[in-house]
Amino acid sequence: MEKYKICLQPIGKTLEVNKNTPLIDLLHGYGIEFPCGGKGTCGKCRVKITEGSIETSETHRQKLEQLQLGDEWRLACFSRCSGNLTIEIEQLEQIILADETEFSFSPQHGFGIAVDLGTTTIVAQLVDLSTAKVMAVETALNPQAKFGADLISRIQACLDGNQPVMTGLIRKTIGGMCAKMLDGRKFQIRKVVLVGNAAMQLIFSGGNVAPLACYPFHTDDLGMKLFIPEELGWHFPVSEEIQFYPSIGSFVGSDILAGIAATGLHKKENYTALIDLGTNGEIVLGNKNRIVCASTAAGPAFEGANISMGMRAVNGAISSLILENNEPKATVIGNVPAKGICGSGLIDAVAILRKQNLIGEFGEICSGDTSVFIAPKVLLTQKDINEFQLAKAAIAAGFTILAKSMGIGLSDISEIYIAGGFGNYINIDNLIATGMVNGTSDNIHKMGNTALIGAKTFLFSGEEEASLILSKTSHVNLEGDPEFQDIFIENMMFG
Repeated sequence: MEKYKICLQPIGKTLEVNKNTPLIDLLHGYGIEFPCGGKGTCGKCRVKITEGSIETSETHRQKLEQLQLGDEWRLACFSRCSGNLTIEIEQLEQIILADETEFSFSPQHGFGIAVDLGTTTIVAQLVDLSTAKVMAVETALNPQAKFGADLISRIQACLDGNQPVMTGLIRKTIGGMCAKMLDGRKFQIRKVVLVGNAAMQLIFSGGNVAPLACYPFHTDDLGMKLFIPEELGWHFPVSEEIQFYPSIGSFVGSDILAGIAATGLHKKENYTALIDLGTNGEIVLGNKNRIVCASTAAGPAFEGANISMGMRAVNGAISSLILENNEPKATVIGNVPAKGICGSGLIDAVAILRKQNLIGEFGEICSGDTSVFIAPKVLLTQKDINEFQLAKAAIAAGFTILAKSMGIGLSDISEIYIAGGFGNYINIDNLIATGMVNGTSDNIHKMGNTALIGAKTFLFSGEEEASLILSKTSHVNLEGDPEFQDIFIENMMFG
């Protein structure tokens, strides 16, 4: 297949991609946000073409006209690579975005670094604190993956004596990412803010992860962690202490705290929810008066760990499916032959199989076969479908119990924000059709990497905003609710 070179500025990355690869596939891994979910309405993913060209459809041209963008601009969510390109990523030169609006901040001196330390991926951004402009971006896979793809495996690896190695690996990786962003720049770094789930925080800081390994999965070591560069092995100065922000609960980390800050949920009058369909499957519900949150066992299905042909949202993964002439048609990340399916594609596949009456309301494959093909070489097994049911039941039950704890019904939730690695690819209608989330396409919004957005806001708002959120927020143990099992089993079924 014909390949092209795509140069991303101002970060100076050059990528080799297959012909017709969607730009959204390239950019979401670099911390680029798609607030409208790829509908072409917000214009935040606009890129400027400095070399080469990107063909436009009639719809794309209309969107550009509506946004009053000139001929040199394209929307990444509507663009495919049809030749060698050099593009300037407009978003990296804009004010921090949160909740589809410009983030209000007080200018400060110096520069800061925001880091989202995920179980699978790490994203860091260098920010000018006087203008809130992003000056550089670095991404990396979490090197701890060799000790296990999921949190439980990582925690067990720590208990087996590997924690010092894992701590050293992650500190070295993030320090290297920061140094690379600073290469050739005579910037004085004033602040470094890190966010991540509780296990990532404890491993990074060398804390005790043992309490997370057994019931009741409770640790008191959730607070802010402070460091100086020398103890982390970082070879660049930082004026203030490096901050790893506090977790909310044992499996609800500072990445969710940052997500709350990013959505502004803690300032809203109406009841608002945030759901992160990543490694854990965390849910937050509340408003300016009170917030409750919980973690669910949804991650293994959506991250691909428990799905026979499951994989992360990388080249070769089916990211979406549509029905065309009553046959599923797959979109594959990287425009290459399908090798497996990621979380967003799994949601589409189940919704389509239900629509075609190929699986029943109990999740059974109606033909009696043990598997069903969704692409020429990609199939879902009966076990895969059952794993999806477990995940969707966990999310749906979580919403129900959190709403009950707030004394409201699901219909009282005005807005739902979706975060997570594959959030940009999710088909909202199919998400609703599976019964995982109760809402409409109008009140469910994709928001991309809310952890990174929130980490950037903490560079400006500091501990005060985090403390305000924590003062309103309580962690709910879903399994401790006497009705959990009944609610969970009820949500295993498809409507």
